[in-house]
Amino acid sequence: MVDFELTDDHEELRTWIHGFAESVIRPAAHEWDEREETPWPIIQEAAKIGLYGFETVAEFWADGTGLSLPIALEELFWGDAGIGLAIYGTNLAVASIYSAGDPEQLVEWIPQCYGDVDKPAVAAFCSTEPEAGSDVGAMRTRAVYDEATDEWVLNGNKCFATNGGIAGVHVVMASVDPSLGSRGQAGFIVPPGTPGLTSPTKMKKLGLRASHTADVYLDDVRVPGSCLLGGKEALDERLARAREGKKASNKSMQTFELTRPSVGAMAVGIARAAYEYSLEYAKTRVQFGKPIVENQAIAFMLADMAMDIEAARLLVWRAAWMGRNGKKFTMGEGSMSKLKAGEVAVRTTEQAVQILGGYGYSREHPVERWYRDSKIFTIFEGTSEIQRLVIARQISGASLR
Repeated sequence: MVDFELTDDHEELRTWIHGFAESVIRPAAHEWDEREETPWPIIQEAAKIGLYGFETVAEFWADGTGLSLPIALEELFWGDAGIGLAIYGTNLAVASIYSAGDPEQLVEWIPQCYGDVDKPAVAAFCSTEPEAGSDVGAMRTRAVYDEATDEWVLNGNKCFATNGGIAGVHVVMASVDPSLGSRGQAGFIVPPGTPGLTSPTKMKKLGLRASHTADVYLDDVRVPGSCLLGGKEALDERLARAREGKKASNKSMQTFELTRPSVGAMAVGIARAAYEYSLEYAKTRVQFGKPIVENQAIAFMLADMAMDIEAARLLVWRAAWMGRNGKKFTMGEGSMSKLKAGEVAVRTTEQAVQILGGYGYSREHPVERWYRDSKIFTIFEGTSEIQRLVIARQISGASLR
């Protein structure tokens, strides 16, 4: 049986986060976008009400329907994408620890990712490199095991790291056997204050300006053997299987696949914000003696925006449900949700700017910020081209490049 009615818990969750987004995030969005700084006061407010912390995220993940997290993210990013990512960005590192770590690592490190209510912290997931973006197998950051000290030594350069440098805990992807490509990679926890990890360059971005993005450099960074996610025994077993040509999953890299519906939900939130704003504007903006919403050209644009948002949300919800319930993505459903939602966000925000005309191009109205923010959703966590490649491989069975 298919039931599209949300539970009372889902409705309460949506109302709770929408209220926070409307009363706390939206009034501050323009200021933090202009400042291009991490909105620590808002992160702290989120922590005070229980929105920022592992307990809440764990409740989202525990929802058997899989819908709590996309519902929450849509409302959060409806408020503002930059602040939304400042609040949620830590969870990518947490998801990596949660999916690949052992129980002891979860207990030790996940609380440190968030800090506490009085002094919240953020965490960073470091995977992308200057020469290894979409081509994950080309990763050059190396991790070498020092048996004498039971330490791993990390060297390399990461870029586009959300919270890179300002994070306490960094989760770093590194190659332990370059001959195996992505199958020879593993995740490592770099504890706060570890020597050798530096982040001298903060990126100046088109959008998401309230979210910190930076390069991270690793120069003979030594971490204890206990900081290898999943432990060395599991890694050695996985590498041995890969060398024998057997299927060997990389749980750290599976983080991307499982989080794609969440990224899609973020994009839906931005698109919905732009649609709602432009709809209200079209109802009140009078030209040639009548509201512009009565012009067919404008009305049809709004109709397409509404339809696309609904379609994107349904793809996101289906993929989130499948991921939560262990259903295999046989047609690239996770990629479909992220691809559709990201491109809908770009198209919808662009149309919102068009509907507002010159005002849409002005910073007096938020649609120009939403337009800037939306573009990243066709780029990060897998570009639109990579998503199409994943889907095409799934439906055709061909080894496409």
